[in-house]
Amino acid sequence: MTAQSVESVDQGQAWSPVAQADFYTGDQGSQVIKYSWFKALEHPDGQPLLADQLSRYGYLTNPDNPDSLPVGFTKANDYVGMTCAACHTRQIAVGGKEYRIDGGPAIVDVQSFFADLDRAVGDARASEAKFLAFAREVIGDANPDPQEVEELKAEVKLWFDRYDALMSRALPKPAWGPGRLDAVGMIFNRVTGLDLGPAPEYIIEGNIKLADAPVRYPFLWNATIQDKTQWPGFMQNGNDVLGLARNLGEVFGVFATFAPKKEWWHPLGINYISINSANFDGLGRLENLIKKIGPPKYPWPIDANLAEKGRQIFEKDGSCIKCHRIKKDSLLGTWDTPIQDVGTDSREYDVLNRPAATGVLEGKDIPFIIPKLEEVDKAFHVLQLAVTGSIIQHNVPILSFNMNNLASKMMTDVAPQQLALIENARANFKLPKELRPLNNAFMDVATQFATANAVVSPAAPYRYEARVMQGIWAVAPYLHNGSVPTLAALLETRDDRPASFKIGPNYDINALGLAKEQDKFGDQTLTTSSDRNSGSYNGGHEGPGFGTDLSPDEKKALLEYLKTL
Repeated sequence: MTAQSVESVDQGQAWSPVAQADFYTGDQGSQVIKYSWFKALEHPDGQPLLADQLSRYGYLTNPDNPDSLPVGFTKANDYVGMTCAACHTRQIAVGGKEYRIDGGPAIVDVQSFFADLDRAVGDARASEAKFLAFAREVIGDANPDPQEVEELKAEVKLWFDRYDALMSRALPKPAWGPGRLDAVGMIFNRVTGLDLGPAPEYIIEGNIKLADAPVRYPFLWNATIQDKTQWPGFMQNGNDVLGLARNLGEVFGVFATFAPKKEWWHPLGINYISINSANFDGLGRLENLIKKIGPPKYPWPIDANLAEKGRQIFEKDGSCIKCHRIKKDSLLGTWDTPIQDVGTDSREYDVLNRPAATGVLEGKDIPFIIPKLEEVDKAFHVLQLAVTGSIIQHNVPILSFNMNNLASKMMTDVAPQQLALIENARANFKLPKELRPLNNAFMDVATQFATANAVVSPAAPYRYEARVMQGIWAVAPYLHNGSVPTLAALLETRDDRPASFKIGPNYDINALGLAKEQDKFGDQTLTTSSDRNSGSYNGGHEGPGFGTDLSPDEKKALLEYLKTL
């Protein structure tokens, strides 16, 4: 498909072509692999890994990108990185025409991309001859200097040892499939498994677990004004500081370079930003862009009379409106996001309760915000500390000051008053006013997990967010784990929902979701499960108030109304 044959769905006046272009290429500090290496890598058939701008994986071509990278991929400091748009830009097809929906859940096969990248670098290292061919491409010289080749070999080995350690242990079988990713599991694996061990690899292999709790990518419109985000609702939201915390955890997951360092003279005891590629300014710009993305307007005809009948069903007491309404907090101005258990898949809660060795962060804390980490602690707490420490150090100038010279001087000529100043700073550390929302947010999360979700058991509540329904027609498949292909299927009980289905861009304008016939990803099919803790359970959201008890005519009316949101 050419850019001219793609129609952008109306997403409000604030969402301009300029904003769209910035969203597609805005750097957030992700560093997946060096660009010069990426260009030199090949598929087994000899085709470049970057052929067709990664469209074989579902990523969307971007003709305006000078580096031949798809939508949502960036080049900065000779690194290829991923940005928000890679996972949150959707394209659907109806009647031979393509429709672009910005901020929608991507229909991409990220597991195949991750695995192919791992294999391609492994293949390049498989023999001296193959590596020399790779080196010639990277260095740009048919007869490169042997020492330069050896230096490149050592650099590639370090990258591969880390990346392969993650992929060989984390990627599950069966695969997540297109449109799904165990995002939280991979973030935990990335931070606890690749960033906290001894240099230069920083690997703690035992912290890398199978990422087998896949979820559907969420949609981004309205995300900045919901009071909670992430499917289990564990992230407080509603201002730029909390938005930064949400986004920083995400960029760590998509391969920001990060290695916290112990520094005994540092007021926090850890230097969180000396090795940290997160682009804080870029994350702020992307958050502001996300605020401009409006819910997509349904681009096909709507039966107004039928939709009005559907509105009455939606707003009936005890029906959809009880969870999926716009309810503003009068103080904060955010929208209330109900978090509750409606009988859906529970697997993500296993991830949230996962333990991890804390490595370099053992015994470290943020006073009044995050308690000291034990030798083995929850991976969730490790991520909290990494994110919070990074934000605080970035935003508090005295903590960002390079103290290495001072430390060197202290080693040879330690002045008691200097030591006293450091100890005083550490003992009396106080979060600046503009960052104090972090305190309330993380204390709230700590309380939440210490009570209802501390122990996962059959009786425990597996609660997920119930978002406002604006643009819901455009975000199939449904439920948090993407196990139901259409809204029409979601209005059926589990026994009548599809047991398997293909995922792709072809869209069904009547059932509101994935068309039955898909050809983008070949024979890849999502097979659902009857096991609630499987990651692919397609039950829940059933019974009175959830639409499954409506008559066929009532369901048809409700679907027509959902097109208008």
